[in-house]
Parts: sequence; structure tokens; C-alpha cells
Amino acid sequence: MLDHAPPEVSVETFFQVDIRVGKVVAATLNPKARKPSYRLDIDFGSLGTRTSSAQLTTLYAPDDLIGRQVLAVVNFPPRRVAGVDSQVLVLGVADQNGDVILLSTEREAPLGTRVH
Repeated sequence: MLDHAPPEVSVETFFQVDIRVGKVVAATLNPKARKPSYRLDIDFGSLGTRTSSAQLTTLYAPDDLIGRQVLAVVNFPPRRVAGVDSQVLVLGVADQNGDVILLSTEREAPLGTRVH
């Protein structure tokens, strides 16, 4: 089944979303989450370390995440998610079971580099 075509947006609208490269420096299970989730601490270089709440427990153990580069939106307003101040939105795609596969760089990139 094909998805319907999404509405068009301008390139200017796309560039308002600030997606950056970060490296996971800590990953712990969040016991307050209704759906199993991790609290991630992610280093974005000169932007500093930010936190995120991410439902990644099906495909990733905490040790699998530490040191992994990820892509995240860094300019959405923070949200309180199951007791975690989620400051960034880590990006991923769903597999055939609906489990999240993280988006990352093809090779190491400088932390904080903007996606364009």
C-alpha cells in the first residue's frame, strides 16, 4: 500500500528545521515511561549535551547506543516526556514491525554539524 503524497513545503520551511549530528554519551532505561524508553544524553559538540526520550528498546540495548552518532532536530521546544526534559528529537524510521531504526551518518562526522 502506497502512502498518499504529503503536501508540498518550501525549501525555506525545511531549512527552519535544524537537524544536527550528535553522539550518544549515555543511555538509561526510563522507569517512568508507559512505553519502554531510554533517556539519552547526546553530545552536539559546540551546542553542548542535550537529553532526549526515545522509544528504542526493542532494537537497541543501552550499550549499543553509547558512542553511536545520531541525527536529531535541535530547535523544537523541549517537551516533558515521562519525567525527562526531552530537548531534542532523535530521528529514525519504522521497520516492518513498527520498531524504530535510528538514522545516522554514513561515516563519522564532526559533532554538531548541521544536515543540509
